Amino acid sequence: QLVESGGGLVQAGDSLRLSCVVSGRFLSSYDMAWFRQAPGEERNFVGGIRWSDITAIYADSMKGRFTISIDNAKNTVYLQMNSLKPEDTAVYYCAAHWSSGAIPRFKTTYDYWGQGTQVTVSS
Repeated sequence: QLVESGGGLVQAGDSLRLSCVVSGRFLSSYDMAWFRQAPGEERNFVGGIRWSDITAIYADSMKGRFTISIDNAKNTVYLQMNSLKPEDTAVYYCAAHWSSGAIPRFKTTYDYWGQGTQVTVSS
């Protein structure tokens, strides 16, 4: 089970940290990812992290502004978002995939999803 939190309404330039609490077994065997979906658009890859070695990858447009991390003690995956822009407005989803090679970027590869958390950035 994946439960996201931390969304809200912020102004452009602000920072926000989203959390995804993960319950289950063998968490170190999973790749975790964040996706986002704006109204009327596809659900797009933001970034991913491999639980076993904390290797992280990001969509090109997120590099330098977004950071994904894991707190093993809390079974929690974080998405730190800095210098937020109005175009970052979306519902953000946490997802999990049984690790089997490169961290996947395609949403259809992920098996488990959270309910999403809304992030709204005003200009």
